[in-house]
Amino acid sequence: MILDGKTPTGPIEKTWDKHCFDMKLVNPSNKRKFKVLVVGTGLAGGAAAASLGELGYNVEAFCYQDSARRAHSIAAQGGINAAKNYPNDGDSIYRLFYDTIKGGDFRAREADVWRLAQVSNNIIDQCVAQGVPFARDYAGYLDNRSFGGAQVSRTFYARGQTGQQLLLGAYSALSRAVKNKQVKLHPRTEMLDLVVVDGVAKGITVRNLITGQIESHWGDAVILATGGFVNVFYLSTNAMGCSVTAAWKATKKGAFMANPCYTQIHPTCIPQHGDKQSKLTLMSESLRNDGRCWVPKNAKDCDKPANEIPEADRDYYLERKYPSFGNLAPRDIASRAAKEQCDDNRGVGPGKRGVYLDYATAIGRVGESTIKERYGNLFEMYEKITDENAYKQPMRIYPAPHYAMGGLWVDYNCMSNVPGLFVLGEANFSVHGANRLGASALMQGLADGYFVIPNTIANYLAQITPGTVTDEHPEFKKSAEEVQGQIDKLLSIKGKKTVSELHRELGSVMWENVGMARSDASLKEALKRIPEIRDEFWNNVNVTGEPGEINQQLENAGRLADFLEFAEMMTTDALHREESCGGHFRTEHQTEDGEAMRDDENFTYVGAWEYKGLDKAPELHKEPLKFENVHLAVRSYK
Repeated sequence: MILDGKTPTGPIEKTWDKHCFDMKLVNPSNKRKFKVLVVGTGLAGGAAAASLGELGYNVEAFCYQDSARRAHSIAAQGGINAAKNYPNDGDSIYRLFYDTIKGGDFRAREADVWRLAQVSNNIIDQCVAQGVPFARDYAGYLDNRSFGGAQVSRTFYARGQTGQQLLLGAYSALSRAVKNKQVKLHPRTEMLDLVVVDGVAKGITVRNLITGQIESHWGDAVILATGGFVNVFYLSTNAMGCSVTAAWKATKKGAFMANPCYTQIHPTCIPQHGDKQSKLTLMSESLRNDGRCWVPKNAKDCDKPANEIPEADRDYYLERKYPSFGNLAPRDIASRAAKEQCDDNRGVGPGKRGVYLDYATAIGRVGESTIKERYGNLFEMYEKITDENAYKQPMRIYPAPHYAMGGLWVDYNCMSNVPGLFVLGEANFSVHGANRLGASALMQGLADGYFVIPNTIANYLAQITPGTVTDEHPEFKKSAEEVQGQIDKLLSIKGKKTVSELHRELGSVMWENVGMARSDASLKEALKRIPEIRDEFWNNVNVTGEPGEINQQLENAGRLADFLEFAEMMTTDALHREESCGGHFRTEHQTEDGEAMRDDENFTYVGAWEYKGLDKAPELHKEPLKFENVHLAVRSYK
């Protein structure tokens, strides 16, 4: 099947505005007749729920956390991009569009990326109006800093807590809507199935995580804003509760999963320190504004204290390899470069899987107090975890799984191939291509939630009759019974391995074979091992506790069950894509100097996979990508 992304035609500068005018509207009195379910209350979900509630729709929002403000968006650190051009350094909407297309290695839709760049400026105005405390310069104007993959300063920030502050802004808008009875919140509920009636999304089945009760909720439309899936690697920078479950349940009900092999490995994370570790800690990309990445030139110096290694014996490898961008090379490139140094036996720290991020030069230039103003909370976090003072000695960092560019396939309206199912933020595939530039995740989440979905969902709702299907429909009962059946099955196994042990096994297989570097042999090895681990899970996992109570072992078991199925599709996608692009690096497809080698003739498309059943090969559908405004070219940051 050739997929239609429903992208508007005509001059790209006018596509979004013209599309908004061409779409159907729902008048204010009719909005009250429609019910919309929003799953996830991070930046995309929280902004969507608040905005739709404010417009007059009946909105119900669901999150597995005890409060909507605990969504994982809170962990984002470095900043949010917008094309305001306050520094007067040559930025523009077109340049942000260009940088994002190029940064994604020409594997994203042009029209979607243009819209993102266009509404980016509105996001900043919205957040300032909400009281988000963005950093300001001495004169009181909003400040900007640089991020990877750009030669301008367009990133707005709140020290190293930007995600937290933006989420509190969205949460304040959401709280207002809740108080005004425009939104009903369902905290501590986890979506465990999508209810599809006659091919149309009409509701969800959830588990109350406090009582264990299985509940059904109907809606005229369902919005998934449930984040990414990189916990398939077990160790990642994501919160341990982040999962693929909502997206995967939608996939099993007919939604296509697009480009799942596009996963981002973040170059600046605190290195793993032991086999029993359960998550990794992000160190913001913003640190590369002033920090310099290096390793010893000679392997014999790797055990010396960093400050005892002379300047002449240090290899500032990003500055050497990519002089035009230096330490602000894009994430996929910076991550592979760090791995390259460690593979060359020049890694530092325990296990020799680390490189230095050094602030001595910056402190000498602007002073320790200025560095503390910019990144103080990040330095404090680093010291609490490592017991090392990064003002006095370099940080040790190493790449770690961080973000999913792939996700559920959506058209230009953010609607999946299942009518009535909309997907926002990291949960969809739409704007980042094969590699996300830093500070673009927050931009996408808020763009989708505040400015895209309020327009596009109206076009869908205007063409249907509200309330035609409720939770009285037999499909809701069937869904609830299937969910309860899986819970009962998990609790009945009573094997000998814990959920964590099996998740760690899966993560090890995925990291070693489907991680930063992939090959035909490694991917086939993963496809052999994943079903073996899945088989052991269903025969030997031990899930303790009861179903009718708080039971995190049961929650984790359900999430792992979905990862064990999803991992196979993700690996299949990586095996089929015989090219290297962005975060997808096939060792067979690289240049002489180790850079990614795309195959534009055969792979300039979105690969959307249709689930066909367990132990059956998924079916590939393609959406061709056209580049009329930024022409295909070799991506170079040298």
